[in-house]
Amino acid sequence: MAQGSDSNDTSYKSPSPGSRPSSSDDAKKVMRREKNRIAAQKSRMRQTQKADSLHLESENLEKENAALRKEVKQLTEEAKYLSSVLSSHEPMCTGLTPQTPDLLYPPHHSSYHHQHITVPHYQH
Repeated sequence: MAQGSDSNDTSYKSPSPGSRPSSSDDAKKVMRREKNRIAAQKSRMRQTQKADSLHLESENLEKENAALRKEVKQLTEEAKYLSSVLSSHEPMCTGLTPQTPDLLYPPHHSSYHHQHITVPHYQH
C-alpha cells in the first residue's frame, strides 16, 4: 500500500509549501477527519437501516403474495365445484332450460299482426 492512501493513517503528513504546518492546521485536520468519520458512520448506518427495511418489506410482500395465490387457488376450486353443481342441477330445473320461441310468445295470426301494428310514415 502506498504511503498516504489510508485515510485513518495519522502519521503521514503531506508536505506543505513553505514551513512546517502549525498546530492549529493539525487540529483542523483532525477535526475534519473526525467529522468525516462520523458522517461516514451515519451514512453506513442509514444504508444498513434502508437495506433492513427493504428486506422486511420484501418478506412481507412474499407472504402476502403466497396468501393471495392460496386464495386464488381456493376460489378457482370453489368455482369448479359450483359449476359442476350447477351443471348437474340444470336438467332438473325447468326455469333454466331454454324454451322455444312458441312458448315465450303467444302465437299470432298474420291478419291480427297487420291490423294492430302500424309503421309510421316519415315525410321528407
